[in-house]
Amino acid sequence: MTNKKRGPEPGSLKAKHGGLAVREKLGREHYSKIGKIGGETVKEKRGPQFYAEIGKKGGESTKRQRGSEFYSKIGKMGGERGRVASE
Repeated sequence: MTNKKRGPEPGSLKAKHGGLAVREKLGREHYSKIGKIGGETVKEKRGPQFYAEIGKKGGESTKRQRGSEFYSKIGKMGGERGRVASE
């Protein structure tokens, strides 16, 4: 299978170096900015309910993989951080 797009083969070392060069040239903020634009576009097309659905699916998958105890553990960690920050 050949790549019909211009530039290096996706996943190749040359492609990686190209991505790093763009990051150096435009900065990390560039990726943050275009990510926000993409997120807003998805929200306009699919609505905020879309994010609720994929969040629920992700949570269910995590629960299957790691178990309910995982949520208890990270909840306690978050609670401890909250107490320290508010003092």
